[in-house]
Amino acid sequence: MSTITTEALSATTLLRFATAGSVDDGKSTLVGRLLHDSKSVLADQLEAVQRASVSRGQEAPDLALLTDGLRAEREQGITIDVAYRYFATPRRRFILADTPGHVEYTRNMVTGASTAELTVILVDARNGVVEQTRRHAAIAALLRVPHVVLAVNKMDLVDYAEPVFAKIAEEFTAYATELGVPEVTAIPISALAGDNVVEPSARMDWYGGPTVLEHLETVPVSHDLAHCHARLPVQYVIRPQTAEHPDYRGYAGQIAAGSFRVGDEVAVLPSGRTTRIAGIDLLGVPVDVAWTTQSVTVLLEDDIDVSRGDLIVPAQDAPEVTRDVEATVCHVADQPLTVGHRVLLKHGTRTVKAIVKDIPSRLTLADLSLHPHPGQLVANDIGRVTVRTAEPLPVDSYADSRRTGSFILIDPSDGTTLTAGMVGESFASPEPVKDAAEDEGWDF
Repeated sequence: MSTITTEALSATTLLRFATAGSVDDGKSTLVGRLLHDSKSVLADQLEAVQRASVSRGQEAPDLALLTDGLRAEREQGITIDVAYRYFATPRRRFILADTPGHVEYTRNMVTGASTAELTVILVDARNGVVEQTRRHAAIAALLRVPHVVLAVNKMDLVDYAEPVFAKIAEEFTAYATELGVPEVTAIPISALAGDNVVEPSARMDWYGGPTVLEHLETVPVSHDLAHCHARLPVQYVIRPQTAEHPDYRGYAGQIAAGSFRVGDEVAVLPSGRTTRIAGIDLLGVPVDVAWTTQSVTVLLEDDIDVSRGDLIVPAQDAPEVTRDVEATVCHVADQPLTVGHRVLLKHGTRTVKAIVKDIPSRLTLADLSLHPHPGQLVANDIGRVTVRTAEPLPVDSYADSRRTGSFILIDPSDGTTLTAGMVGESFASPEPVKDAAEDEGWDF
């Protein structure tokens, strides 16, 4: 592995990205090639892959084994679960999620891409854009992933023909643009041979764009969230009540977005009480300002009721507080989600009782058509839902904030995660369907 100093790592930025694509498009091979050619593989890992490859009768090391860690994955030659890998180059640090391609594991792609800033969608150059390609593009659009890379793989099997690449890139880009994907970068590659993965390919001199790694290293990643809606979900109330700190009352949590300064006027939701920030402690040291991802303790000027699950926000930039949450969701459990289903809704650090009020539509990702009022969502379905909560919730639109605009639905009987939700409109939101009796019979 290449040697990178602590100072260099501290100066580099972090990129979270996910890979997706249809079965056998070469996702794991691409990731393995990326790790191998960027010298991010330890010697003992490579030796283990070489031994496993020889035992399977392969002459060359199967780089896909660097990510396919489950026994069932290696036996079948497919990816089943999301495989996370961490590596770094002198220019940037990376967290990658290698997601499955099978339709029945679409929910795993939602998990891997939910925090990604870039998604690499692979396409087999021989097959072109297929239904699963469209499905993954649609999920990337729903999750508001800022950057999408189309990696047209296996170019060696089509004689590195430029027209093949151009046709696939044009078709995919048109579809992604229709979905509202803000940026698509198409790259022709051969993950098996290493063409345009880390090093430029001499066999595709007609292509003048970046390699996959070069694009990953240089794509703009904005971590300056100072202008976002400031949000601090309260995770814990600190009251030492010691001789040294007899009156200390601090509200601890990780800043989800934006920044907070001492003296800012803030509101505590859902109560709506307003006050000002009297102090901010970061790692036990008082600071004047704190920003996104920092874990802090905030002290307020007034002694108001604040507890775990509350949300501290700027008084002039507060989100809507509602009991009817309308969202696009991806159902991830084997148990169907039905109208009238009683669930727990977890939003940030707050968990409340809720009931599924309506399922207006289910999305058919193959052609983006809407199936109205399906009555239920089954595993891997994406649809629109309205959930009524027992207590008011302060929620942002997912388009404005991926952290405070998301939630999960939980089975109250066993704690199973049922559904991942994104508040607000999707790229294909249906017209709201009103039922005169929709407000009748609810017990909260």
